[in-house]
Amino acid sequence: NSRRNFWPRGTEIMARIVGGITTSHIPAIGNAISREMFEDPYWKPFFDAYPRAREWLDEVKPDVAIVVYNDHGLNFFLDKMPTFAIGAAPQYTNDDEGWGLQPLPPYQGDPELSWHIINSLVADEFDICSCQEMLVDHGFTVPMSLMWPDRAKMTVRSIPVAVNTVQHPLPTPARCFKLGQAIGRAVASFPKDLKVVVLGTGGLSHQLDGQRAGFINKEFDLMCMEKIVSDPEALTRYSIHDLVRLAGAQGAELILWLIMRGTMTGTVSKVHSNYHIPISNTGAGLLVLENAV
Repeated sequence: NSRRNFWPRGTEIMARIVGGITTSHIPAIGNAISREMFEDPYWKPFFDAYPRAREWLDEVKPDVAIVVYNDHGLNFFLDKMPTFAIGAAPQYTNDDEGWGLQPLPPYQGDPELSWHIINSLVADEFDICSCQEMLVDHGFTVPMSLMWPDRAKMTVRSIPVAVNTVQHPLPTPARCFKLGQAIGRAVASFPKDLKVVVLGTGGLSHQLDGQRAGFINKEFDLMCMEKIVSDPEALTRYSIHDLVRLAGAQGAELILWLIMRGTMTGTVSKVHSNYHIPISNTGAGLLVLENAV
């Protein structure tokens, strides 16, 4: 049996978070996947980093993927932008975003676990927008395609967690880390034998417009990749303005990584990492972290 046992003997069987993954979600990756540009000299160093992440997923065999991402206007827009929104739908539909991406088949949800998490978060005094219907854009679909490229064999269910990184004021890094901790508690209190992986998407440093368009801060990115493993609380001391200054306007997506990291309360070990620039003017970081109870 290749399924890992993350629970000590004699422990009541509950859902548990087996680990977390960080990855970029830029739409250009989706186009490169659909065009099968895996050996293209520009893309090969990026795609070559992902087989180890997929091997780890094959080893731990998660039942559910919680995908922390930011919506880019497909489901929410500036007139209605919730700080935190969680899907509670039986499936999640993708649609044309205008990037030239091919719309993908719906992704299977897990409404029972979604509602448990939503109820637990509200009890923890987080104000959540619960979505019984939800369109998911490239922020969600690109990471899912990178981790599970063969849709015909994909059995993992998904729960989207959309976080505002577009319309200021944005939630602080500290608040996002606390949200991750609350999600971790919610999963651990779900009385079913489920293995859950959490994807923190986006980033790292990048700025898509303005005078600093193309800005990348490799030194800061590598520091964040080290601290997200060893000392995530250090990153919670930055403000959103700090992140914009140090990592670019869109570099604030680091808060999505902090939510992922906050969900893991056990002993966290790094399985795999990679950093590559430039992919669409972005510092692209990949981490695979295992959470041992």
